Amino acid sequence: MRLVVDLNRCQGYAQCAFLAPEVFTMHGEESLVYDPHAEDELRAKVARAVAACPVQAIIAEGPGGADHADGGPGRSARPVQAVRPGQEPVDGR
Repeated sequence: MRLVVDLNRCQGYAQCAFLAPEVFTMHGEESLVYDPHAEDELRAKVARAVAACPVQAIIAEGPGGADHADGGPGRSARPVQAVRPGQEPVDGR
């Protein structure tokens, strides 16, 4: 499943991080880190996180995703850190 977070909509409520911490993590108050290629085993948690987002900033594609498009196999080697324009990314290492 492929995930995309619209950072113009995301307000940092962190509901996704509470419901699917294996996929979404907050660093600081506004910096979201997420794995854009969530494991299929996490499909139910991700679906709850997508539904719980108060501003509907998360889009799930692929098996079990919102539009059931082919999200493609595999995972990224490193999670994507999502930050708003003008904000410095936080190094999670």
